[in-house]
Order: sequence, then structure tokens, then C-alpha cells
Amino acid sequence: MNFTEELQWRGMIHDMMPGTKEQLEKEMTTAYVGIDPTADSLHIGHLVGVMMLKHLQECGHRPIVLLGGATGMIGDPSGKSLERNLLDEETLRHNQECIKKQLSKFLDFDSTAPNAAIMVNNYDWMSQFSFLNFIRDIGKHITVNYMMAKDSVKKRFNGEGDGMSFTEFSYQLVQGYDFLYLNQNYGCKLQMGGSDQWGNITTGTELIRRKTGGEAFALTCPLITKADGGKFGKTEKGNIWLDPEKTSPYAFYQFWLNCSDEDSKRYIKIFTTFSKEEIEKMEKEHDEAPHLRILQKALAKDLTIRVHSAEDYEAAVNASEILFGKGTAENLAALSEKMFLAVFDGVPQMNIPKSKLSAGIPSIDFLAEETSILPSKGEARRMLKDNGISINKSKITDSYTVTEKDLINGKYILVQKGKKNYYIVVAE
Repeated sequence: MNFTEELQWRGMIHDMMPGTKEQLEKEMTTAYVGIDPTADSLHIGHLVGVMMLKHLQECGHRPIVLLGGATGMIGDPSGKSLERNLLDEETLRHNQECIKKQLSKFLDFDSTAPNAAIMVNNYDWMSQFSFLNFIRDIGKHITVNYMMAKDSVKKRFNGEGDGMSFTEFSYQLVQGYDFLYLNQNYGCKLQMGGSDQWGNITTGTELIRRKTGGEAFALTCPLITKADGGKFGKTEKGNIWLDPEKTSPYAFYQFWLNCSDEDSKRYIKIFTTFSKEEIEKMEKEHDEAPHLRILQKALAKDLTIRVHSAEDYEAAVNASEILFGKGTAENLAALSEKMFLAVFDGVPQMNIPKSKLSAGIPSIDFLAEETSILPSKGEARRMLKDNGISINKSKITDSYTVTEKDLINGKYILVQKGKKNYYIVVAE
């Protein structure tokens, strides 16, 4: 496959330095993407850069993931108006290990092939530099005029935020040196990133040209936004993380499943490895029957299996059916505690002593007195008579007695009032 042509039809090229396409067609090329290790998990905003590296590797080139251990201690001013908190080395090393584990699901780090992926941390070489050596050996090659002309710097000098510290001003020089270091030690000729990184990346190509006379190239992808202008990957609860402890596999699956038709047509090209022909076929089927959500389901399945597992994907599908009315009591009982809580996240919870269930609680008392799901016994009788109450997805009557056998995972009872109102009773 031709790498730049592959990215082009996927809508993943924003800017490309002249000569980049020719370089990639000439020989196996080493390219890198930088990731800030400011958390111990990637979120889906990182996946655009990760997929660029995946396509690069599948096209026969060598990817390098550069973790910004040193630059993460400074904070990239691009697109930000405030300086970020600095991290200590121990935290950065922990984050590095967690991130590599996640990246291994996308990139091949372990093969003996010449294009096996590499992970490096710029703290390893930047921490050896003295300040005097850095400004003498590197700083003299890039003028302040050149650095001031960058958009990311100009915005901050023109009144966005609280100005810019010298620490942040030096960021593009440090990132530029990363490119030089990888160029000299790994033969890296291409840096890739989001379109907001163009200024930092081209500082690296300029530094390589001025210091070594060698060639280096830059390629950026568009910043991903939602069709409604909202920030991609953000929900009311924050980022969608790859770590299942931060974002449950169910919530991860639901994010992709709930994408708009317009967004899913872009995302399936960017975040999966389906071929052009496969995607065109899916788009055609989707347009003929949009209510079937073919693109969203394909996107959610592909990414949930890749990031989590096939088992997590199956569990998420089953859980979705439970929430949207098709699930059975058996499906519900099969959910793990984590999945159960993820599915019914935000549902009102109320507590009762577990000891009361050993003797059993008549359904009317359970609904109106023990839990206050219904305001009165009269209302409880009426709802039960009208078949309006389910416990654990099974309809109950006014003769039903709630006991310990109704507990899911030995702890929870799911009560459904009408079609859409759920309650979780926690027995402890």
C-alpha cells in the first residue's frame, strides 16, 4: 500500500511538506508521533496519531512512538492558554509502561521485522543535557524571530491566557531537538501529528537542515471534531479513555455506537483498518437503511474488540439489549458487577438491609415502604395490577415476595417502572 494515498482517501492529511510523498515511495522510512505521557492511559483523542502510525507500519515503514517525558514536564503551548502542571519522573515512568501496553494492541513492537515499532522517551536524552550545552549546541541554530513567528506563540503573546513563560517558549526547541536526535540515532526522517503541531514539527525539520544539512519531512492530520462542532472524544463525564478502569468497555462501546451518521462516515475511515471497498459497501448499505446503524455498529465492534476484547464486546452488546428492552433475566444475571454498574450508571440507587430479604418482603411493601420507588401502597397496587413493574427484567404481581434469590451479584436488585424508569436497590 502507498502510505500517503492511504491517508489521503481516509481524510487524514491536513498538511504535508513537499518531498514527503516521494521520500515514502523511495524507501522504508522511519517516522514518529509524539505523545504526552501526562496520564497513565491514552484516550480516544490520541487514536488519530496512533492510527497514522498503524497505517505507516502496514505500508512497510517503521513507526516510532516518542513519549514526551521531558516535554511533558514543560507542557506544549499549542492550542492552550494556560500552563500545565509538571509531572515527576516516577509518575512519567509509570505512565509510559501503561501506555505501551495499550499501544501494543495497535502496533507491532515485538517482531523481528525491520519495521518493528519502537518506543522512546525524550526524558532519556534531555535529562542528560545541561542548560548551557543545550543553548550553545541547539539554541544557536534557531532564531527568536523564527520561534516568535509560530502561531502557537503569537496567540499567547497577543493576549490569550496569562502570557507565556520561558519554559513554554522553549517547548518548540526541545521538540525540534527530539526530531534531530531521532534523525541522528534512528534515521528518522518524518514527524507526524495533529495540525496544531505543524509549527513545532517544522522547527524540527529546520533544525535538522541547519545542523546536519540533511532532509526531514512533516505531515499533519486534521484535528477531529464532531459534526455539531463539539470536541471529539469528550462527554459530560470527560474523556473516553482506553483504560477500562477509567472508561468501562460498555461506555466505550456506547460512545461509538451513538455517533451521528455524518460522524460515523468519517470515523470509520480514520479509526479502523477496513479497506476502501469495505467502507464504500458499508456506506451504501447504511444509506439504504440508516435505522440499522450499520456504520456505527461496525465502528463500535472493531474498536471495542481491538482496545478491550471480543468478550467485552459481546458483553457490551448484551448489556445494550438489556437497557433498551430486548434483554432477558438470564442476560441480566450473566453481567459482571462492573458491567452491571456501567450499564445502569446514573440510575437512582437506594439501600435496604440485606437481612430483611431473608424473611422476604411483599412486593407492595418493597416498592412503597422499603424503597420509596412508588409514593404509596395504592400506587404500587395500581402499577402492579397494570403490569407496570419488573424486577430483574421479569414482570411481577402484587403477590410477589422479594427475597435474596432476586439479588444480582449477591447485592443488587434492578427495578423497572414502566418502560424507561430504572432503579437499583442495593442490599448490604
